[in-house]
Amino acid sequence: MALIVLFSTMSFSVDMHYCGEHLVDFSVFENVDTCLMKAEMSKSSSECAVIEMDCCTDVEVVQEGQDDLKISFDRLTFEQQIFIATFFNSYINLYEGLEENITPFGGHPPPLLVKDIQVLYETFLI
Repeated sequence: MALIVLFSTMSFSVDMHYCGEHLVDFSVFENVDTCLMKAEMSKSSSECAVIEMDCCTDVEVVQEGQDDLKISFDRLTFEQQIFIATFFNSYINLYEGLEENITPFGGHPPPLLVKDIQVLYETFLI
């Protein structure tokens, strides 16, 4: 039951980076490293230019956890306050000690031992 509550309230995100249709990077706890697809094209023999290709996409899947399990105790109704007060009072009085120890068998004497049977038959509990 505790695992169900833990996983239903936990939120996480999954980041994925695709270049074209291929998955390049996958991350659960951190951001993914984005790559810049660079291609070199020569406009002339002495000059090179770098252009960026727009074939990369970032996908982020976010799973939000529940937040409605938090109970605020500052807004209790009058009936709830009465219930808490009576429960607390009855719980404290439950463990209150008695004034004198009562032994229900105090008027009866113990049986007389004629023979010590364990020593007689030599049977001892270990």
